[in-house]
Amino acid sequence: MDAVSISFWVVVILVMLAIAFDFMNGFHDAANSIATVVSTGVLKPQQAVLFAAFFNVIAIAVFHLSVAKTIGKGIVQPGVVDHHVVFGALIGAITWNVITWWYGIPSSSSHALIGGIVGAVMAKAGGSNLIAAGIMKTVAFIFVSPVLGFVLGSLMMVLVSWIFRRTSPLRVDRWFRRFQLISAGLYSLGHGGNDAQKTIGIIWMLLVASGYVAVDATAPPAWVIWACYVAIGLGTMFGGWRIVKTMGQRLTKLKPVGGFCAETGGAITLFIATGLGIPVSTTHTITGAILGVGSVRSASTVRWGLAGNIIWAWIFTIPAAAFVAGAFYWLSLSLF
Repeated sequence: MDAVSISFWVVVILVMLAIAFDFMNGFHDAANSIATVVSTGVLKPQQAVLFAAFFNVIAIAVFHLSVAKTIGKGIVQPGVVDHHVVFGALIGAITWNVITWWYGIPSSSSHALIGGIVGAVMAKAGGSNLIAAGIMKTVAFIFVSPVLGFVLGSLMMVLVSWIFRRTSPLRVDRWFRRFQLISAGLYSLGHGGNDAQKTIGIIWMLLVASGYVAVDATAPPAWVIWACYVAIGLGTMFGGWRIVKTMGQRLTKLKPVGGFCAETGGAITLFIATGLGIPVSTTHTITGAILGVGSVRSASTVRWGLAGNIIWAWIFTIPAAAFVAGAFYWLSLSLF
């Protein structure tokens, strides 16, 4: 087999690995989209995953590829990425996702991927080949997205409580069971729009490095875009029930009105970040929004100890994924 053929098949395998990561992203982050709507009893689990998956996929028609451009061209200097870097980045991200899924910890697939890219690039060429601006805005939103979700979720809860202060609790519950379908749909739309583009970005990065796409191309091939949106939708359909329980029941108990406020606050945050081209964590965002809603009702209803454990997982995500990615980068040098 000649060098060109080997290169082609390596690219095919890595694209398939990236699609697998995208599927796992949907599987791992399904809880972000459906935890509140399941825990409040508005939809049954099977209905909720189909509902969320549908909105994940139709996000392809709503959002521009701003996040994909950040991942594909805004994190690493041109010319540094090769097959080994992409392999290390994907394995680092997938490994951390599997570990956190197994223990039911709602960590960030997005930051696992960023950590994987950083670790593999540093193993190859050192930190000077990273683009500081792209890294810093991503790191900044580790803190900004949950805080913004918290603020918007709590403000929504205060506003809704004031508007419906003279309405009976039974009627409010009945109305918001319907309204929550809208908020859950919007959040799933934002989830698909931001998260699918991260995998689009890394495949785009791979195709440029391999010479299959021009360096100055303004967008990746259409098949890449469709494959990633469909993969994340399929992943969401299979759900991640360990994390659903943590997000929807263990952080704080939610009623439909609380679920609506959390999802709406989270959706607004995701729409803003995606419009700005910032790859944020849907996990961080909805966790902040849920905590914001719970704190309005009563700070004592929130399990702050569990929230603290989740925050530690957020802090460790990028360095842990980076470490694994660096190790697999070196291993890949002897594999292909």
